[in-house]
Amino acid sequence: MTDLPPSEPREDLDGHTIDELGEYLDRGRQPRDESIESSPGCLIALDSLERLRGAAWAMLEVEAASEPERDSAWLGRVLGNISREARAGRDIPISHPDPAVALTVTEGSVRGLIRAAGDADGRALIGACTLDGDVTVPGEPITVDVTASVAWGRNLADVADGLRAAIGDALARHTELTIAAINVTISDVVSSHPREGRR
Repeated sequence: MTDLPPSEPREDLDGHTIDELGEYLDRGRQPRDESIESSPGCLIALDSLERLRGAAWAMLEVEAASEPERDSAWLGRVLGNISREARAGRDIPISHPDPAVALTVTEGSVRGLIRAAGDADGRALIGACTLDGDVTVPGEPITVDVTASVAWGRNLADVADGLRAAIGDALARHTELTIAAINVTISDVVSSHPREGRR
C-alpha cells in the first residue's frame, strides 16, 4: 500500500491524528481502541479513510507512479480536509413532534454524509466540502460547495451532475437543510483507474 503523507500535529481528532487513524485501519482496528471507537469525529474520519483506500485509492496509485510529488501533495490536502471536516462543528437542528425535545446533528456528520455520497458515485473522489450559510437556523438557505478529483477520460459535466444528484438525495433523506445550491468544482483530473482503462 502507498504510504500516506504525514499529517500535521494540529490536525487531530480527539487526540488522534490522521496518521494514527490510518495505522489503526492497517491493524484491522485491532486491538480495539475505545478512545477512537467512541469518538464521532474519529469514526467519520475512519469511514472516509476506508473509502479512500478502495477503488479511488487504486486510481491515485496510478497517478503516483507517474507524478509522485504532485500526487503526494494532493493526497495530503485530501487527508487534511478529512481531518478538519470530521470535527463536530456547528449543531444542525432536526425537528421533533415534541417541542420539549431538541434534536441536532453535527456539521461534521453532515459533511461526512456529503463526502460518503460523493465518493459512492464511483467516478470521483471528494477533495473538500463546505456548508455556506447558517445551518443552525431552520429553513435558512444553505449552499454546499465540494471539490472533486475525476479519472481521466470521464465526461466532467456528467460527473458533476451525478455528484450533485447523489449529494442532494443524501441530504434530502438524512437532513432537513434547505439546500439552495450544490456547487461541484472539478479541481483535478488524474490517470485512469487501472481496472477500467482509458475511455
